[in-house]
Amino acid sequence: MKKSIITLGVLCCMLASCQNKSQETMCTLQENPVVKTIMERRSIRKYKPQPVEREKMELILQCGINAPNGQNKQSWEVRVVDNPELLEAMKEAMAKGHPDMDPAMTKGCFRGAPTMVFIARDKSYDFSAYDCGLLAENMVLSAWSMGIGSICLGSPVRFLTDNTECLPYLEQLGFSEGYELCLCVGFGYADEAPAAKPRDWGKVQYID
Repeated sequence: MKKSIITLGVLCCMLASCQNKSQETMCTLQENPVVKTIMERRSIRKYKPQPVEREKMELILQCGINAPNGQNKQSWEVRVVDNPELLEAMKEAMAKGHPDMDPAMTKGCFRGAPTMVFIARDKSYDFSAYDCGLLAENMVLSAWSMGIGSICLGSPVRFLTDNTECLPYLEQLGFSEGYELCLCVGFGYADEAPAAKPRDWGKVQYID
């Protein structure tokens, strides 16, 4: 009886302490480091100039390739570029390949990230794009937990693949035949601290 009363008291204390929600997450869950990382992670668009140390990138990449993927096909290929001269050359090529566009848009599409990860998908597998998305999510979350910012980017995919100016750089990435670039992710140390943008909880429903 005494044990039951103590247990009930503990439960009551826990419930009382979790009356307030933050980001629709109970306070007890926010003490979980994984949940904390997910809730605090932000897209970063302003970076300090130094690239991410390669030993840290190795860990981030290991987290990426351990993401869930359909039938364990691992239908991705990943290339990492942290050479500032190569990144600058790629940006120049994207600007030349799109003379009708504002150079600030083409040359700025990496958002200043000093380390860029290029992810290609296996075109023969219908669900490879989903696998690449899961890969990227694992990377950005693990990076944030290590104090490293990131941003997922789609525009460099178009800027790199729809013109001949960028073809040499696309070939330099060396993706296997049958693979196509589908996502770019920038990594680096944040030089900003953006606030969270609101999420629409109304788009989530339980169906009984």
